[in-house]
Amino acid sequence: MTISKAQLRATAKYMKNNYDEIKIRIPKGEKAIIQAHVEKTTDKSVNEFIQRAIKTTIEEDLK
Repeated sequence: MTISKAQLRATAKYMKNNYDEIKIRIPKGEKAIIQAHVEKTTDKSVNEFIQRAIKTTIEEDLK
């Protein structure tokens, strides 16, 4: 299925209005390790895994 230019613009606008982005850099090879771990241990995406890790760390730090 081909995505139209209008759909791409609409998606970009939605993402801009509803999400913030954080870019992280990790050493070469660690991305594959993280992806493999997430696939092995959860039914979540890497994004969801990282969000959960951040939230859990914040909660622990605030105790």
